[in-house]
Amino acid sequence: QVQLVESGGGLVQAGGSLRLSCAASGPTFSNYNMGWARQAPGKEREFVAAISWSAGRTRYTDSVKGRFTISKDNAKNTVYLQMNSLKPEDTAVYYCAVDSHSRRPIEFYSAGSWGQGTQVTVSS
Repeated sequence: QVQLVESGGGLVQAGGSLRLSCAASGPTFSNYNMGWARQAPGKEREFVAAISWSAGRTRYTDSVKGRFTISKDNAKNTVYLQMNSLKPEDTAVYYCAVDSHSRRPIEFYSAGSWGQGTQVTVSS
C-alpha cells in the first residue's frame, strides 16, 4: 500500500506563495492518479486538484484555478502543489491522496489513501 508524507506547509502573508510536496512510497506510484484536498476548521474536506497517472492531465476546483499548479515527478515518487497568490480563505490542512484504482482516466479519480496533512495558514 502506498504511504504518503506531505511537507512544505507554513505561515504566509496574503499574496504569497508556498509549494507543498508529497513523497510516496511504493513501486507503483507512476500508475496512480494523485490529488490534493484541504480541510478548513469547521468545514468538510474538499477537493483541490488532481493529476493523471501519466502526469499529462490535471483538474482543479474553481477557486484555485489560475493560482495553484499540481505536478508529478514519477522518477522521484513525488507530487507537488505550487500555490501562488494565496488568500486567507486558502487557510486549511492540506492532504495528499492517491487514487483508489490504478491507471484509470482522471475523470474517475477518487481518493483512496491519505497522508497526514500539512497546515497552510495565510494571514491577511
